Order: sequence, then C-alpha cells, then structure tokens
Amino acid sequence: MRRFGSAGASPCREFEIPLVTFMLTTQFIPAAEPSSRRLMIVLHGLGDTLEGWLWLPQALQLPWLSFLLVNAPEPYYGGFSWFDIDSGAGIAESRRMLFELLDGLKEFPAAQIVFSGFSQGCLMSIEVGARYPRLLAGIVGISGFVHEPEKLIRELSPVARQQRFLLTHGTQDTLLPIQGTRKQVELLKQAGLNIEWREFVKAHNVAGEAELAVIHRFIRECYGETRTNEG
Repeated sequence: MRRFGSAGASPCREFEIPLVTFMLTTQFIPAAEPSSRRLMIVLHGLGDTLEGWLWLPQALQLPWLSFLLVNAPEPYYGGFSWFDIDSGAGIAESRRMLFELLDGLKEFPAAQIVFSGFSQGCLMSIEVGARYPRLLAGIVGISGFVHEPEKLIRELSPVARQQRFLLTHGTQDTLLPIQGTRKQVELLKQAGLNIEWREFVKAHNVAGEAELAVIHRFIRECYGETRTNEG
C-alpha cells in the first residue's frame, strides 16, 4: 500500500491507496470530523495539477467531507492530461485507472463518494458516473463536455440512471462553448440520466460564490443533509 499524509491538516490521518493506482498521484485532505467516511474526489483540467484545487475544501466549508485530489496520468506542458484533446485517446485508460482507484478506497464506501472534475476532469467524472458499476453519492462536473454521448448511452452501467449528476457551464466559455455541451447533456437527459444542469455567466472557470453555493447545496443533498440557501 502507498500511504499519503494530509498536507496542512490537524490531526493528520494516513490514507492508504493500493499500489495498482501508482500512476495516479493523489493528495488526501481529511475531514475535520475524524469519524466521517464521506469523500469528494476532485479531478483537474488540462495542463493543471491537483495543487490547483487545494483551495476547494476550505471554500466548500463541509467539515464532514474528506477530499482526494488526483493528478492525471500523462504529463502536459508542466501539468497533466487525462486524454489527448484531439483524438480522445487515453479516455478509456484513464477511466480504468479511476475505477481501480475507487475500488481501492476501502475506508470510503462508493455510496459515500462524490466524484467531481473540471474541464477534462468533468468529462472523466461523467464517464465514471455513467459507467462505474456501483452507485456513488453524486457526480459534479464543471465546464466540460461528453465524449461520444450516443456511444456512452448505449454502454451505461446498470445503475447509471439512478446516479445523481450536477453539471455546470459558462455562457461565456470560449474554450468549450456552451452550445455543444448543452446539446450533449440534453441527449443524456433524454436517455434517462438524472442530471441537474446549471448555467452561469462565466468563462472557462469557476463562477465564484454563486457556483460554489450550488455545488455546496448539491453535495449536502447527496448526503441527505438539510438544503441550504444558494444565495
């Protein structure tokens, strides 16, 4: 097993990951409530690293939620990539590694895990939510798109239509224009996927407190917590 301590957390608990996931560098940030078995997995976007999302736990302010930040497997201009942006090559292999990561999280049952990602990480989160054979607590995808949605619909897992998704996108996103993703999401919704779709006046980023409030509320609802005001 590989052991990863939590940076900057007190007290520091160790978290074990099977060696089979050695290609995915991770950082674990434990919940303030040490007995919690609720976990949010966070995937970065193209060219970024897990360090780019170290701000998220503090921003969400959920003391009962641990976080596992994950680096993509392929180096890309100082950061990492989940797949080739032109061909989509690597999606299946990254998905396989993420499945292995989930299977190895013995401390955290699948039903207690929210799986999330930004941009390329959003696409991978949708892949996991639609194909992983066990039901997760929820899927959060920010500013991404769907790879081959018609094929994805044909290959949905038996639990995919029970899975909860929150997908957000920016109306001013010039990197991944919203029109394409909106159309893809409609196809998934028509196929029976339980998707909450939210649009924000933003570019290819996180729309500050407004978007974080929606994500915060969705996560709480995934765990049966009381609904909070989105602001």
